[in-house]
Amino acid sequence: MNNSVSDHSFYIESDEEEDAQKEFDKGEGNNNDGNVSDYSDSSADDNPQQNKPSSYNTSWPQSYRQSIDLYSSVPSPSIGFLGTPTLSRFGSSFLSSSLTRRHTPETLPTVTKPLLDEQQQQQRRSSHSLLPPIPSRRSSIKKGEKPSKVSHELPNSHQCSYGQSLLNGINVLCGVGILSTPYAVKEGGWAGLSILFVFAVLSFYTGILLRYCLDSEPGLETYPDIGQAAFGKAGRIAVSVILYAELYACCIEYIILESDNLSSLFPNAHLSLGSFNLNSHILFALMTTVAVLPTVWLRDLSVLSYISAGGVIASVLVVLCLFWAGLVDEVGFQSKETTLNLATLPVAIGLYGYCYSGHAVFPNIYTSMARPSQYPAVLLTCFGVCTLMFTGVAVMGYKMFGESTLSQFTLNMPQDLVATKIAVWTTVVNPLTKYALTMSPVAMSLEEFIPANHSKSFIYCVFIRTALVVSTLIVGLAIPFFGLVMSLIGSLLTMLVTLILPCACFLSILRGKITRFQAALCSIIITVGVISSAFGTYSALAKIVENLSH
Repeated sequence: MNNSVSDHSFYIESDEEEDAQKEFDKGEGNNNDGNVSDYSDSSADDNPQQNKPSSYNTSWPQSYRQSIDLYSSVPSPSIGFLGTPTLSRFGSSFLSSSLTRRHTPETLPTVTKPLLDEQQQQQRRSSHSLLPPIPSRRSSIKKGEKPSKVSHELPNSHQCSYGQSLLNGINVLCGVGILSTPYAVKEGGWAGLSILFVFAVLSFYTGILLRYCLDSEPGLETYPDIGQAAFGKAGRIAVSVILYAELYACCIEYIILESDNLSSLFPNAHLSLGSFNLNSHILFALMTTVAVLPTVWLRDLSVLSYISAGGVIASVLVVLCLFWAGLVDEVGFQSKETTLNLATLPVAIGLYGYCYSGHAVFPNIYTSMARPSQYPAVLLTCFGVCTLMFTGVAVMGYKMFGESTLSQFTLNMPQDLVATKIAVWTTVVNPLTKYALTMSPVAMSLEEFIPANHSKSFIYCVFIRTALVVSTLIVGLAIPFFGLVMSLIGSLLTMLVTLILPCACFLSILRGKITRFQAALCSIIITVGVISSAFGTYSALAKIVENLSH
């Protein structure tokens, strides 16, 4: 439970840029009657639905598209062998200057967006004035020069290549869930590993269903849009709340993860404050919170999204360290293994489900692609690569540690090995860059309730973000069970987002247009999701209560 900033953001222009844009607009009006760039036109044949005005972004949450774009790291560094388009400068403002901009309505008349018509601007002006700015595509235009059409400056909508989309998909799927796959095998046994492959197939199929939902009507761009198209505004709100709850829960997992791994490195660390004695777990949870809090206050998270794009490299590095410890350092393999453990199999179901919690971002990846027809291939490759990694780690980790496998395999690795130190420190550093990106969508959705012209909106924004971070610390300290919390998230939330809701929305939006086979298959997936969610949630909660009572 990791894109460029949305093309729906607004920005402030300098006088020089305004003059240049007037010339540009005049030339464009003569050449193509005010249409968008040639690049966008070339994309229209691939997915004509997405060039039409959207009527689904006037209800809460209006910030979803942009915040998830940041979270899923489209503006990642250029990777030549993946064919990623060259990035122009992404802007120098890294601090929260845009926080003050949201309550200065006098700047709005100078805000323009050439790729949107006037009606769309009026619809979106009130909501997107509070979003982080993106650099003007005209920022490099000099006075007196004729602006040229831009198609490969920023990976905005319709400009993400196959390689960029693939990197984003893997980065989202291959998160901290990979650390618990050996623990899932321990909880469910070897036979339970088959659930991982079942979820991979079903999740891939429901990812494709989201594409059909997006293409069903003009203007659909995000998961909440799909929920609104299927079940009205109530559906939009319900889907959004579930998605934000999943992101919030992931931040709780980050706090627990940091506390566990840093405690394994420094088990004797403690702090005495009068009569209070903070052990290593509490101390490092507090230190993690202090470290991530300033990053959450930022509104321009472009630098963090660059760093977060290294999540794929971090995951691969941790996997290599595990294999190195087992095969090169010869940690050894356990002989005592379980074929099937029915008692704790539901816990394993939640853990395996959590591994495929990327559906909240898939619609954004699809609508940002230069060639949307490549989406199934991107999705297939993402699921194939990630499932292969999940399986390899699950098998190697459980073979190495057997029934003593902990919720994160990094906690089982011998502390004196270099491979262990690399794996643990990589595990520690990676969430620090992702915490703010993961929490930002939740914070921005709550900030929408602040009046845009409120004189103290900056203070309220800081208060909201601080309260969210502190609350994740409190929950993380109250329920410090990484594997069980992950199982609960996977069972209660991921099953909804990944299996149940895509099928329900597909049946509702395309009713009367689908075959009996599709309807039957969706019904089966919904049934599987509901049963898995019920058993997994109950089992995870029961074990959490049991551990808390001891």
